[in-house]
Amino acid sequence: MGQDTPGCEVTTGGSGARPGPDRDAASSGNASDVNKAGRGGCEVTTGGSGARPGPDRDVGNSGNASDVNKAGRGESSSRDRASRRADSGAGAVPGAASISRLSSREQILRRVRAATGRGAGPAEAAADAEYGALPRDYLRAHHDPAEHDIVALFAERAADYRAVVQRVAADGLPGAIARALTAGTFVVPAGLPPDWLAQVAADRADVLLAGDDPPLSAAALDAAAGVITGCTVAIAETGTIILDHGPGQGRRALTLVPDFHLVIVRHEQIAADLPGALSRLDPARPQTLISGPSATSDIELVRVEGVHGPRTLHVLIAAPDPA
Repeated sequence: MGQDTPGCEVTTGGSGARPGPDRDAASSGNASDVNKAGRGGCEVTTGGSGARPGPDRDVGNSGNASDVNKAGRGESSSRDRASRRADSGAGAVPGAASISRLSSREQILRRVRAATGRGAGPAEAAADAEYGALPRDYLRAHHDPAEHDIVALFAERAADYRAVVQRVAADGLPGAIARALTAGTFVVPAGLPPDWLAQVAADRADVLLAGDDPPLSAAALDAAAGVITGCTVAIAETGTIILDHGPGQGRRALTLVPDFHLVIVRHEQIAADLPGALSRLDPARPQTLISGPSATSDIELVRVEGVHGPRTLHVLIAAPDPA
């Protein structure tokens, strides 16, 4: 019974009595139940409620050490783990999977950096060249402007979203804007062409035009009657208006908080399809896509407008200036 078992933890009988490693195993049970000759580094538990298998070993614990057959397993658990790691790597290219994942990740990041103008260099140029060389034999547009009236298509699709849509001549735009406004305060972002608002100032004493510099509070925006903006591009196929929040469009809150949004879309800003519209956008700028007034049918499929943005979207499609 007084036999030393180097690096071994043995528990027999009792409920969890367990001497520390590298000490003689003190057993309150029957020493003949434990057969541990030459089994350094093992952990054997027999009997009692504290029985637990040693690390990295399958131990059948039925209360009798004769159930444990681990002869010749003298390696420590740490060496076992190291051995398994070494064995698992045999015949494999080290780090091949991670290199592949990093490669794909790096390609994506290079394209993002190139699109945002950061870190442009030979690697980014190579990534762009690789992307540009991809075959694109699919149909990229469904509406050829030479064969379709894309302005009429945009007006139709935007109206399908319950937007108020009007087509106006270039010289009739200031009057159309003045007529579209109700009494109240309307927010005007910096950069909106002043001539668009000339008739409002002249004919609508009940309309107050307010700027957004310094930025208005959310409460002030909520109290406003509406906002007047331009846009960056519009999509005829989907009736969608895209803002990149540049001059004449303002920050995103301006077109989300007020209940009324009057947006001016010029003929030349209308693209036939989504790919054509995306090609006109600067990927480094924030973008908001608007398809009709804000609406949801989350509750019992009942349509409710104005929950996530303007309740009313009024679109003025301005024809080009006559040549």
